[in-house]
Amino acid sequence: MIKQFLDFEWKQFFRSSYWQKSVALNVILAIFGIYMLTSFLFLGIALYPILKEQFPTQSPLFKINDFLFYWVLADLFLRFFMQKLPVMSVKPFLTLPIRKSKIVNYILGKSMLSFFNFLPLFAIVPFGIFALMENENGLQVGVWMFLMLIITLIVNFLNFIIESTTSESDWAFLPIIVIVSGLFALNHYDLLPLYSVFSKGITSILLHPILILIPILIWVILYGINFKLLIQKLYIDASLKVKSAEVQSTEMTWLNRFGSVAPFLQLDLKLLWRNKRPRSSVFIIVMGLFYGLIFYTNPMYMKMTPFMVFVAIFITGVFLISFGQFIPAWDSAYYKMLMSQNVKYKDYLKAKFTLMQWSAIILFVLSIPYVYFGWNILLLHFAAMMYNVGVNTYVLLFAGSFNRKKIDLSQRAAFNYQGTGAVQWLVGFPILVVPILFFYVPYKLISFEAGVATLIILGLLGIVLHQKLMQYITRLYLKSKHKMIAAFEQAT
Repeated sequence: MIKQFLDFEWKQFFRSSYWQKSVALNVILAIFGIYMLTSFLFLGIALYPILKEQFPTQSPLFKINDFLFYWVLADLFLRFFMQKLPVMSVKPFLTLPIRKSKIVNYILGKSMLSFFNFLPLFAIVPFGIFALMENENGLQVGVWMFLMLIITLIVNFLNFIIESTTSESDWAFLPIIVIVSGLFALNHYDLLPLYSVFSKGITSILLHPILILIPILIWVILYGINFKLLIQKLYIDASLKVKSAEVQSTEMTWLNRFGSVAPFLQLDLKLLWRNKRPRSSVFIIVMGLFYGLIFYTNPMYMKMTPFMVFVAIFITGVFLISFGQFIPAWDSAYYKMLMSQNVKYKDYLKAKFTLMQWSAIILFVLSIPYVYFGWNILLLHFAAMMYNVGVNTYVLLFAGSFNRKKIDLSQRAAFNYQGTGAVQWLVGFPILVVPILFFYVPYKLISFEAGVATLIILGLLGIVLHQKLMQYITRLYLKSKHKMIAAFEQAT
């Protein structure tokens, strides 16, 4: 039966239209995977000598345990956003005489072969080899390596429990943020020295290998919990159950002042409010506003003035970027119907422009408190806002004319590559990197004020040429309208 499951998955993977239409994305993900594997390999090779040099009086095999608490927190946090639940197309099997327990055990077994479980081995194994070469106790080294594998699998199944119990919520990412941040804060402020407890626990296992049965038992318990959670959902009528919700009517008549673009603005705002995927773009605004605290509070970054342009562009344009890069894919579910109506394409695009324009202005106003870190920061934010309004809005609309990827509005946004194509990867360069270059040249040759003035002038130039730029972009969309309709009709 396992062989048949594997054969089915192999055929499903290579015969799917998603694989055939997303080769570029798969290549990028493969390059990213190779980069991560290489990074972990170098970490594993360098870690033992570094610990030996920094702590010459202590064994690196025991000293490393002081840092494993943070390793586990980071692993859990990254897995939640990057690792998907172990799923397969089980519907066809539910009508066959196959025990549900076999299907669930296969799914959970497959999860243990995840890339995220193999990745730590590229650091664990080299570290263990170095420990053996330095004449560390062979039994303790073997127990440590096996224990790290068990801890990896524990994090694997713990992540699935958190995901499966929060996946139905629109704010599914909040529990993991609260859990990880809470544990880190308890440890950081010495309210509960978790890293010390964790380190002492691992050290005890190394000194008394029989204690390794405790983490093995935890792993088995988590496996059992996952088994129960999955088997409860393994019913054919579960996918047929219709969700009911109270309909909330929001007319947004205050938008009528925008004239002919008002209906499209109302549609966009309702789309942002009512659907899970675009709603995440709104939440990103909050994260973006606090993004500057990471850099403005660090004197090292404050000296890197050109890099501050990147921060300013991101803070004032975080919604513009997250929303604009998927134009017109947000409307892909009903794009064919929309294009069959007697509407002006220019008004449709102007509504998108207006939404992005006002988001940049509002974010600038909300970021005014950053003046606490200096008037030059506020001036840089203003210049970034002008550049976002007068340049980046048009860049995103222009890039959208090449967008052919459909988006499922019901899916969450965090590390969700559905709807992502080459356009989304390439547009990041002109949006985030080019303004740094425009700022850097006059900044280096003349002054800080000259660099800021350059960004403001470019933004004003875009505003002055608004009509001509929108006419050009509209022609591009009209030219590719039927290609978009055909692409959006295809399964993702």
